[in-house]
Amino acid sequence: MGRLRGWVDAASRFRRPGPTLVALHGSFGRGAIFTRIAAELAGAARVVAPDQRGHGRHPHLGPFRHEDFIADAADFIRDLGAGPVVLFGHSLGGITAYRLAARHPDLVRALIVEDVGPVMRRPEIEQPILDVRGWPRAAPTRAELSEAIRARGVPDAGYFMQSAERDGDGYRLLFDWEQMMAVQEGAIGDWWSDWLGSSVPALVLRGGHSTLLPAGLARDMVARRPGARLVEFPDSGHWIHDDEPVAVARAVAAFLAEQG
Repeated sequence: MGRLRGWVDAASRFRRPGPTLVALHGSFGRGAIFTRIAAELAGAARVVAPDQRGHGRHPHLGPFRHEDFIADAADFIRDLGAGPVVLFGHSLGGITAYRLAARHPDLVRALIVEDVGPVMRRPEIEQPILDVRGWPRAAPTRAELSEAIRARGVPDAGYFMQSAERDGDGYRLLFDWEQMMAVQEGAIGDWWSDWLGSSVPALVLRGGHSTLLPAGLARDMVARRPGARLVEFPDSGHWIHDDEPVAVARAVAAFLAEQG
């Protein structure tokens, strides 16, 4: 378990009754982004949220091929010793989740996929990669770092700033922008065969203002996979767990209750 402890962020605070839910964050994220969801699910699930390679406090070592993220997550679940888990993934983490379920059916009992589909490429997705090369990683104050990120065309830097921590006399992001380019590039592809390659129950969450999961693709996604259901959040963007944490937790809790 020593290797495991090195890359678990918020997990140990949320050991609750119920099934084990492993939550995988997206690019630029960290395990702690699920803190609010974990609290809302107290009594319904034990939420375990690791930092993935290149993110948070996980060692920032490559390579950053998507196959490596899948292998990491599979090893993490085995190390937990919790039997087949409910696997929740946001964005990149969602792709990892359903690809892992297709390859390791013994590790996953159900899937929850937040705002990502079975295709991550043009023309289906207008902007599958956010070009972050050369973006600022540190600043004297938290506010200045946030403003520097917004100046790059990001309306709300809140998601990125969840990975900002004090470093000496200033603030620094826990990830490297150049590595994040490699992370994003590794997830580009057509993953329909993986999405359809698992038969476990699946819940798909879509933000009404999402740019990474078009409405038509989301509907096709659940129509083509038996046992899949779509829940939409009309007022949310890509980060539904931040925009509507209570509603997300309610949908997840209902889904978990159905699994028994």
